[in-house]
Amino acid sequence: MRWQARGRGRTTGEPRSANGASSLHLWWELPGAFREVAATLEILLPPSVPRLYFWALQVSFTDGRHAAGAAHLGLQSHPGHPGGTAVNWGGYRAGGGELEGSEPSLPSALGNPNTRDFRWVPGRPYRLRVVPSAAGQGWRGSVTDLENGRETVVRDLYVPAAAALTTPVVWSEVFARCEHPSTVARWSDLEAVTDDGRSVRPGAVRVGYQRRADGGCDNTTALADPDGAGAGVRQVTATERVVAPGAVLRLAPPPS
Repeated sequence: MRWQARGRGRTTGEPRSANGASSLHLWWELPGAFREVAATLEILLPPSVPRLYFWALQVSFTDGRHAAGAAHLGLQSHPGHPGGTAVNWGGYRAGGGELEGSEPSLPSALGNPNTRDFRWVPGRPYRLRVVPSAAGQGWRGSVTDLENGRETVVRDLYVPAAAALTTPVVWSEVFARCEHPSTVARWSDLEAVTDDGRSVRPGAVRVGYQRRADGGCDNTTALADPDGAGAGVRQVTATERVVAPGAVLRLAPPPS
């Protein structure tokens, strides 16, 4: 059964949110605290307009009792970078302000410490991974090209007193007009590692969209894999919304 928003909705024009983007979220149904979090991202249908698109794995930090901020690691379609592609690993302290980090090894055409030049290829799977930094000062974000096994460390973020990761979510943030040509991002193999080394995976994700009242587009949707395997979830722009906000999409375990 298809779901549709009430009324005509916002399907054309610029998103009217405060930052000019329309966002889609997949919240992991996985409570607890973790020492590693990872997800695989494929851009199956890339943007065809010179606008910013951002697909990221987001984690929150905790000292065990209090929130210590949050950060996002992901790929960008960004017209300001060589080839129009980039990677971002940045975040915010709980009290406000951006997190500081180590000097990135990747260059940045725009001189942004969070967003660096990075060539990624549509249709190729990339493993996004957040782990404790080797120096023990914070959290490291890396991207691995699963076709050739090459891992790129973006940098370390310094998060004072953060002992664990919580509340993982993957999302798409789209700084394009609602009617701009459709894009498709696929998320799969969602995984976290507990403090005792156990690998755990969410059995489902909860769907979220930026509300129309907050400036979001109504013609975006989440979709389970079309083959019915349930191993991945797609986030699609400029299409009919067929999965309601708040819906829970079940995930099948990845093949062994």
